[in-house]
Amino acid sequence: MTVSQSSNTMLSVPRWMLLVSAVSLIVGCTPVMRPQPTPSVAVIPVPPPATNFVIAASELDTWNAVGQILVRLDGVTYKGRSQKLGLYAVDYRGESSLVLTRALEASAEVHTLTTDVRVALENGKRNSSAASVELLGLLQDRMTAELVRITALPKPASAKQAGAKKKTGAKKKAAKRSTNH
Repeated sequence: MTVSQSSNTMLSVPRWMLLVSAVSLIVGCTPVMRPQPTPSVAVIPVPPPATNFVIAASELDTWNAVGQILVRLDGVTYKGRSQKLGLYAVDYRGESSLVLTRALEASAEVHTLTTDVRVALENGKRNSSAASVELLGLLQDRMTAELVRITALPKPASAKQAGAKKKTGAKKKAAKRSTNH
């Protein structure tokens, strides 16, 4: 090996190493594109729309209030009612529905006269359509004021009270007749 060959060989090794070092340096300095973690999104289930509400009032007063509100409400077509079943059959925004009132039994949670008001399909199943939820909201918004109005009305005399007045009047008339004769 000559001096010129050995110097060539020595120079080629460092160039080769220099080239590898330069490539490694460039690759090492290049940022690695890592996928960004997607932020965790909490999926909050949307609760179903309310298809009922509860009010502290007797079933009869609530049923009467519902009826008064329905007949005065724009867009409601009154189809029928049943006091015994606690229902009104109505059409609202082109949809047939039943508005049901049901007294709740006294329990650990229920201490006063309380009534459940709900909107149902004609088959009795809960109705959560936009029209029925809107109707229920209107009823709920107006219920307290209507109950106050109804309870302020004078109560008609019961049949027993009317009968008692007649008997008292008859006794007085009989006593008058006996004193006149």
